[in-house]
Amino acid sequence: MGFKCGIVGLPNVGKSTLFNALTETQAAQAANYPFCTIEPNVGNVGVPDPRLDKLAAIAGSAKIIPTQLSFVDIAGLVRGASKGEGLGNQFLGNIREVDAVVHVLRCFEDDDIQHVENKVDPIADAETVETELMLADLESLEKRVPAAQKKAAQGDKEAKVTAAVLGRALDLLREGKPARLVTPDGDDEVRIFEQAQLLTSKPVLYVCNVEEAAATEGNAHSARVFEKAKAEGANAVVVSAAIEADIVTMPPEDRGEFLAELGLAEAGLARIIRSGYDLLHLITFFTVGPKEARAWTVEKGARAPQAAGAIHSDFERGFIRAETIAYEDYVALGGEGPAKEAGKLRQEGKDYVVQDGDVLHFRFNV
Repeated sequence: MGFKCGIVGLPNVGKSTLFNALTETQAAQAANYPFCTIEPNVGNVGVPDPRLDKLAAIAGSAKIIPTQLSFVDIAGLVRGASKGEGLGNQFLGNIREVDAVVHVLRCFEDDDIQHVENKVDPIADAETVETELMLADLESLEKRVPAAQKKAAQGDKEAKVTAAVLGRALDLLREGKPARLVTPDGDDEVRIFEQAQLLTSKPVLYVCNVEEAAATEGNAHSARVFEKAKAEGANAVVVSAAIEADIVTMPPEDRGEFLAELGLAEAGLARIIRSGYDLLHLITFFTVGPKEARAWTVEKGARAPQAAGAIHSDFERGFIRAETIAYEDYVALGGEGPAKEAGKLRQEGKDYVVQDGDVLHFRFNV
């Protein structure tokens, strides 16, 4: 379905290093100077999910295919980006195209790596980027809202809804608050708010890039970021981009021992990927058979035909029913056959809301 998380932050905070590790490539040029990434790099990464391995083992699947997220490495923002400073217009346009923002914050001290503001202050860095995004949104809405209000006064129903929902966003921005705090009222407001593509309407995950010694518990800098995230109702994770970059150069069989020596249960990247997945309110369903076990992505609240459409548009168009087994039942009973015998395979129609972990088989006719 093409869900994208944009990696943003000031220059030299570790964005490109993190992106390289996420995608296990050197697609993004990591260098110690601003704007080393001018064109956004995009990489698809598998979402870690141990349930998929269990299902594949039970079914004897020949292939395992995880569901994926796309990460976009967006060049570093600087103060004044909303006015075009530092290639700002291009960068802001790239952010507008993603579904969620992964905000990387420098939480480590290192005299050898230049900081664009000449100080290490992740809260100030976050506020710099957020301010530029808010200023860009503010400039946009100060033109759009009065125009919508004028049309609404003339009886235009669409303009009335537009003026209402974007007017509330404009009020928030004038108070120095992001547009994501708006709660659209009804389907029309949801549609118009989403179409507006406001930069500050996107959900945010703060990634605290710490030194290697702080990778397990974080440090004083990351603690401040976690307090900020809690106050905003946002999420935050701690990673060491340096460690993550080392891990991806190792053979897979050596990575677990390396992590254990550092006191880490898993790579920080796995937490970022899962947090990004949660940030977008996504769930996973599975298709399982002898040829392959595969994970698929849909938004929470998706109905069975929409899930079928994630596989192929023909499945959605000709949807008849979904044969459904809950993940727990599939594993506990030992596969599709035993689950069916136990009465745990259900026939669900077009109104069925897919649950996270469902094992589905679609019947369709085109």
